[in-house]
Amino acid sequence: MTAPPANIDMQPAVPKADGVRRRSAFLLDAIIIVAGFGDVLFFAMGLVLAFFARRELSLTFGNNLIEFHMPISAYAGHFVFGTVLYLALASRYGMYSMQKIVRFRQIFIAAMNTICLWALVYLFLSLLFSFRPPISRVYVTFGAIDGLAFVVLWRWLLGQVLVSSGMARRLRQRLVIVGWNLEVDRLARAIMNDAAHPYEIVGCLPSARNEYRMSPPKDVRHMGDYQEITEIHKREQIDIILIGDLDPNTREIIALCEFCQREMIQFKVVPTYFQILISGLHLETISGVPVLGIAKLPLDSLLNRTIKRSLDIVGAIVGLILASPIILIFGIIVYLESPGPVIYRQDRMGRGGRLFKICKIRSMCLDAEKDGAQRAIANDSRRLRIGAFMRKWNIDEVPQFWNVLKGEMSLVGPRPEILGLIEDLKDSIRHYNARHNVKPGITGWAQIHGLRGDTDLTERLRYDLFYLENWTPVLDIYIMLMTFRSHKNAY
Repeated sequence: MTAPPANIDMQPAVPKADGVRRRSAFLLDAIIIVAGFGDVLFFAMGLVLAFFARRELSLTFGNNLIEFHMPISAYAGHFVFGTVLYLALASRYGMYSMQKIVRFRQIFIAAMNTICLWALVYLFLSLLFSFRPPISRVYVTFGAIDGLAFVVLWRWLLGQVLVSSGMARRLRQRLVIVGWNLEVDRLARAIMNDAAHPYEIVGCLPSARNEYRMSPPKDVRHMGDYQEITEIHKREQIDIILIGDLDPNTREIIALCEFCQREMIQFKVVPTYFQILISGLHLETISGVPVLGIAKLPLDSLLNRTIKRSLDIVGAIVGLILASPIILIFGIIVYLESPGPVIYRQDRMGRGGRLFKICKIRSMCLDAEKDGAQRAIANDSRRLRIGAFMRKWNIDEVPQFWNVLKGEMSLVGPRPEILGLIEDLKDSIRHYNARHNVKPGITGWAQIHGLRGDTDLTERLRYDLFYLENWTPVLDIYIMLMTFRSHKNAY
């Protein structure tokens, strides 16, 4: 039986819960202050070290001797301004938010974004306002590298202390889930499997109809009936109520939302109507009416596409120069083992469904596709002896720098699938063709997580869509670096 909105008790939470919240808020504020103070200290140390490194270079190579004969006190204003600028940009990238404070990967990416922007802004302002004494690009480069190293190391140590001491657990916001479905189940697993996650699942409740669309797992506590939500809040000190089932009518959802507002509980909704590209959701008004829909993704921006293309061109040119002797050596080895064409070309689908021919060093026998195109599997009998080594170390992919230079591919993106398989995949896997909103890549987010070869295509697609939604230049650089140490399922 569905309870009307009036049945939700309006009594305030017990004082004990408010006291716990105040203590948690005080602890979070204290940790943020410590993190900020440490960032300032260590970043300033990086700038000081950059000064000495720049002066040592000038003494060693004889450049800008006059500039760096001055005492370090002359650079004091630069140190202060550079550190304050860093602190402002770090706040902009969320380095002091509860969601990131103990999550090292997110802190690392935020720090990379912060430092890259800091270097550009610092140099621009120094030229615009003619800083005295003048600063050089070498000094700023050293400052960025040293500051990043010190801050990242400091934040890693802080995160380790918070997790090992149990303080990270005390910072978690207590979350209750109303209803259960596939999206909620995925979220719950991610939270429970992450010791540094900023949320803690206290339990779950059925929807207003007192039923679940999907049965919650046994390791999530069932807390009672929907009508008991007031008593549960008093007892459990809830910080967030998350609705995962939008089947209840509008009056019931509004009643729950108003209850959360009165009790200072965060009210969140899993947008089950949108199955993909969730980070692109944007609230706008049309004739004064709020409308929720998918807006632009990062790579829909002309500026972001220009940045990515610039990285691709530079990377492709450098890659082709470095890869030329590799292609020559392994091409000879392949030819000696299996005489015939060394460079293998195959039709693949690129951005927007455009076809192109991908280039690879042939790693399989000449008649590997006599029965049609098919995906490589472990211990594939079609593979050459040298092919196993090449595929493990991604050597067969190096000719694709040419595809990148031509603009058919990118250094990083979803891997292009065999054309003959796409017709089946787009019908059997929901939202499969959404991955073709960007150029395919030589490497990708799914590949560095071992999702390549004969692996779960649905899971691979989920990683590809994550990349589309969360692209940044720093993420591309991170993926390229991780490619060199990721060999799982490379066959």
